[in-house]
Amino acid sequence: MVECDELINDIRTNFRNKSMKRPYLVGIDGLGGAGKTTLVHQLMSRLQKYCPVVIIRLDDHIVERNKRYGTGREEWYEYYYLQWDISMLTEELFMKIHENCSCLTLPFYDKSNDTYTMKDIPTPTNSIVIIEGVFNQRIEWIGYYDFTVFVDCPRDIRYERVLQRDTYIGSREKILDKYRKRYWLAEEHYLEVVKPEMTADKIYRVNS
Repeated sequence: MVECDELINDIRTNFRNKSMKRPYLVGIDGLGGAGKTTLVHQLMSRLQKYCPVVIIRLDDHIVERNKRYGTGREEWYEYYYLQWDISMLTEELFMKIHENCSCLTLPFYDKSNDTYTMKDIPTPTNSIVIIEGVFNQRIEWIGYYDFTVFVDCPRDIRYERVLQRDTYIGSREKILDKYRKRYWLAEEHYLEVVKPEMTADKIYRVNS
């Protein structure tokens, strides 16, 4: 387990010593409600004093609703395998960074009207690109990262956070029903198949 200061020092040291001519790619992984976004804010506020920092949140790049709901698959499968266009992100995000592309062009999803807009994301060679998201170490992407962190948080704390956060779903009972059928089963699948705590370079524990 590491503290935030130790993470920052590790990332800075590895970034300074990098031999490749492309951005340094950091993955912040963790299950729903673990505290990924909070950690990313802390890392960015400190690291941007030393170099450009680009933040990419996988939840900004999900697909349209009809591609991930009502597909005939179980809900957990839709979330894990269909929520994102894995092939597109592999090619347009991860591969482009490894090719030292100076500007990515990605679809940003708009939940209010179920559409997306293409936007440019500058990625200078001398930058640290931090990608935040659940299932970040899935087999299709893990090999592209230079450094990965798994944010670990007790289940009861994570569950209570998402129940308080996702009120847009409806009542507490509706939120629980959706999480039981869709999100938590997908997370269990990820833990079993990928074992992200074992593949991550560092574990960052959140206890409150």
